[in-house]
Amino acid sequence: MSSPTLAPPGRSILIVGASRGLGQAMAAEFATRGWRVLGTVRSPGTPLHRLAAERPDLVEIETLDMTDHGQIRAVRDRLSDRRFDIVFINGGVANRTPEATMAGVSTEDFVQVMATNVLGVMRAVEAFGDLARPGGVIGAMSSGQGSIANNANGVNDVYRASKAALNQSMASYAGRHTEEGKALILMAPGWIRTEMGGSNAPFSVEDAMPRIVDVLIAQEGAAGLRYLDRNGRTVPW
Repeated sequence: MSSPTLAPPGRSILIVGASRGLGQAMAAEFATRGWRVLGTVRSPGTPLHRLAAERPDLVEIETLDMTDHGQIRAVRDRLSDRRFDIVFINGGVANRTPEATMAGVSTEDFVQVMATNVLGVMRAVEAFGDLARPGGVIGAMSSGQGSIANNANGVNDVYRASKAALNQSMASYAGRHTEEGKALILMAPGWIRTEMGGSNAPFSVEDAMPRIVDVLIAQEGAAGLRYLDRNGRTVPW
């Protein structure tokens, strides 16, 4: 793979949910390209903290639990005078028994998945979306499993439902913010070897993340809502 193009000075991204996994990998990839990165974490001692220690000139951290509406509002207030080229919300959990159907999942598990994957993500989109500059990008980490058209095997009921609900909620957000002219991106990264994706996933984070970042950067200046995979292809709704 060729070396990524370094960003012009002053380019910046806000990544909500950058403690570890895909969020931390995204922060690292953007920093490698010379972007200033502000990432949020829920607790101290994360991989993002190590990255910030290595690159204090490019990486800064805010503490935020995306499921806490009060914390979202507080961080938004602290960042009110900041603007970013890209605002990206990375949030997602699976229920403890992924094989459970809607008939079998516990109410507690269902509520946790929906509160994190839909409500928490969309509250962050609503709070931080206006920090994206005119012509910038607002993105959220969706999944190919959120595609209703592609659901042929009927597994992962709860996770699939949460990502489909996220997609629908982003469509509502897009309808209310059409005149702002920003790109609104639902990213379907594919099956990747992370703590959530597991060891059987066919792609490593190192393989996938440069492509994801390329796609996000390519959306700048292209207003409207799109549901894309890491190769920039449209995912069927």
